Amino acid sequence: MMNIILFGPPGAGKGTQAKKLVSERSMVQLSTGDMLRAEIAANSELGLEAKKIMNSGELVSDEIMIKMIEYRMFSDQAKQGVILDGFPRTVKQAEALDEMLTHNGVAIHHVIEIGVDEEALFDRIEQRANQSDQARDDDNAKVLRQRLKIYHDNTAPILPFYLDKGILSHVDGMMSIEEVAEKISEVLDS
Repeated sequence: MMNIILFGPPGAGKGTQAKKLVSERSMVQLSTGDMLRAEIAANSELGLEAKKIMNSGELVSDEIMIKMIEYRMFSDQAKQGVILDGFPRTVKQAEALDEMLTHNGVAIHHVIEIGVDEEALFDRIEQRANQSDQARDDDNAKVLRQRLKIYHDNTAPILPFYLDKGILSHVDGMMSIEEVAEKISEVLDS
């Protein structure tokens, strides 16, 4: 079982690389947004609690997110390991995740930051927006600038937490999809 976290600014290709890992290594991608929607749709206890919070306009607490991750990490589907996507987003969340994992006798094995040239991201987002089958609502420069600001202000400060643990690796996200996948595999197989 191998558990990893993929980091990188929006448009870096985290989702694309996570899908490749799911396909090639039978890992499970844990996207917090997808998990929230699934719990709500299932009317689970956590889902009902989350729905109530979201309907009041509040953010779902770290505690609820950690419980959802814990539940999914130890499901039968996750026997080959998990790829965390979209979590943690703050140092506080990273610490809470670490505490839950330690309590369960497991760990994050690799944290991979996919680095990109941010100016090139704007070109990448424009290209994706022009390919109608891959377009997303957030594929525009204004939204990208805001998401990059949030990434640098909130998420990037988590990286030293994992650097101190000796599990942080950097991969150049400006290479081709296949080359990025190859570098990630090298990290995971090291």
